[in-house]
Amino acid sequence: MFDLKDLYQEVIVDHNRSPRNFGKLENADRSLEGYNPLCGDRLTVYLKLDGDQITDIRFDGSGCAISIASASLMTEAMKDKTIAEARLIFNNFHELVTTDGTDIDHDKLGKLMAIAGVRDYPTRVKCATLCWHTLHSAIAGEQTSVSTE
Repeated sequence: MFDLKDLYQEVIVDHNRSPRNFGKLENADRSLEGYNPLCGDRLTVYLKLDGDQITDIRFDGSGCAISIASASLMTEAMKDKTIAEARLIFNNFHELVTTDGTDIDHDKLGKLMAIAGVRDYPTRVKCATLCWHTLHSAIAGEQTSVSTE
């Protein structure tokens, strides 16, 4: 029988094998590198902004399947969002992977729900959230690389 876990696993495999929005964004308004020394994930998030709206977002780098899939899903979720919307999605996603997620509107997270299972594997949470913390810091205008240490 095919269940929701199987679907989520397929989403992760698909986004790892064929990451969306992968590659350097020329003329990015902001970019920031993130590093997870535990797993070796290293990526850079690039943003193109128009006022307070993310008009384009890309990432490049290397990492485990969870890290790449999470970054791919994140870029899909963040494109054309305002900074305020992006922060709200960040907060909801972070809560999803670090708590039981009962206070989250799961319908609003859509495909991001595929990453929810990492909360059962604490070392994998850092893999899933690296790109998100990097994005959060880039939005804030920080210029110091993000590390999950």
